[in-house]
Amino acid sequence: MALLYHVTLDELVDFDLEVKEIQDVIQRTSEETQQKIDWTKMWADKYPVLATYQQTVQTENYTETLRALLARLRQDYGYNRQDAFLVLKDILAQIWNNQP
Repeated sequence: MALLYHVTLDELVDFDLEVKEIQDVIQRTSEETQQKIDWTKMWADKYPVLATYQQTVQTENYTETLRALLARLRQDYGYNRQDAFLVLKDILAQIWNNQP
């Protein structure tokens, strides 16, 4: 079956229709449309902290440190702004996933 559908055996075994549908929607959504979406508001429905943290967290206490990390990624690896941001996001996700 994997050969028939041109996928790896791992992809065939781990296939999840809901995940595939979400991936397809993301691929079909234009950059212009994505820019119109208020992602924070959308995710706040699932994670309410995203709708309220701005009133309690002094974000300016963190911006310089994060800007420095982004600048370092850009300098060390030649990433553009978006790629540096995506790499930093992924680093944070790795830290999250590796917590006990």
